[in-house]
Amino acid sequence: MGLFERYLTVWVGLGIAAGVALGLWVPGLFQAVAGLEFAHVNLVVAVFIWVMIYPMMIQIDFASIKNVGQRPRGLVLTLVINWLVKPFTMAALAVLFFEHLFAPWVDPKSASEYIAGMILLGVAPCTAMVFVWSQLTKGDAAYTLVQVSVNDVVMVFAFAPIAAFLLGVTDVSVPWQTLLLSTVLYVVLPLLAGVVTRQLWLKAGGTQRVARGVAALKPWSVIGLIATVVLLFGLQAGTLIDKPLVILLIAVPLVLQSYGIYAITFLAAYKMKLPYSIAAPACLIGTSNFFELAVAVAISLFGLNSGAALATVVGVLVEVPVMLSLVAFSNRTQRWFPA
Repeated sequence: MGLFERYLTVWVGLGIAAGVALGLWVPGLFQAVAGLEFAHVNLVVAVFIWVMIYPMMIQIDFASIKNVGQRPRGLVLTLVINWLVKPFTMAALAVLFFEHLFAPWVDPKSASEYIAGMILLGVAPCTAMVFVWSQLTKGDAAYTLVQVSVNDVVMVFAFAPIAAFLLGVTDVSVPWQTLLLSTVLYVVLPLLAGVVTRQLWLKAGGTQRVARGVAALKPWSVIGLIATVVLLFGLQAGTLIDKPLVILLIAVPLVLQSYGIYAITFLAAYKMKLPYSIAAPACLIGTSNFFELAVAVAISLFGLNSGAALATVVGVLVEVPVMLSLVAFSNRTQRWFPA
């Protein structure tokens, strides 16, 4: 892991502190930025999100999908967990905590928005950081690439319907046009841009050119993330000062979801007798989230000031330490799986 990935939680924490301080100091600036919208899409955030997502999409090699028929069991496990299990367990936990367990401390409107943000996290399986987790567990890099590539293709078609269904089940009003626009803007177009860029770089200098280009763009990805965090927490500064425990309340079900999904996938991989190099990345793909997409869609659907946007950013805060603990556990249990 590079400096930016290794200390992502630190950067997010500093971004939160800076955002809250600036939000209290110059609130008018953040309100002006919030007003720069077109078709329910904040233009400043759209730029930040693209800066985040675009470098990650270049890493995806869709040519690898031709190998989808080879060793299908690990891929089947990944798809079942990501699309038939994880979104629904996330929605169930969100409702359990914010409509019942945490109800005395959260007003109903905020609770509804926190639930929506958590659902968006649950419907967005990880795309980029998975390569880091796979590398740290000595996973099969080629197989991980197939898993991620197929996941991204499924996401193009499944993200909006599943998100709309779960948001509707939890009584959150979803404007379909905005959800579809967000899917095109933050999934389809970045994927296409990544594919085109990758092909141009491959023709210019092969895989080494791709590796150099991705490495050069990675810091910009983190800069886009931190800029979004500063903006979100600047807008939420007043709420956070009045309700400092809200971040902890959101983090509790997110952490439980992460460890719970990992446990389910780990047990399934163990029962299926998957090789460790496939089992470990499969467990980590199912656990981590495409938080960049969740943040963008939450902002488009509910606004920069919303609890949904705040919940997705808390997902960023807990992601790295939780995932690193699971990487360590995976490495310690390597002998439990076939070589």
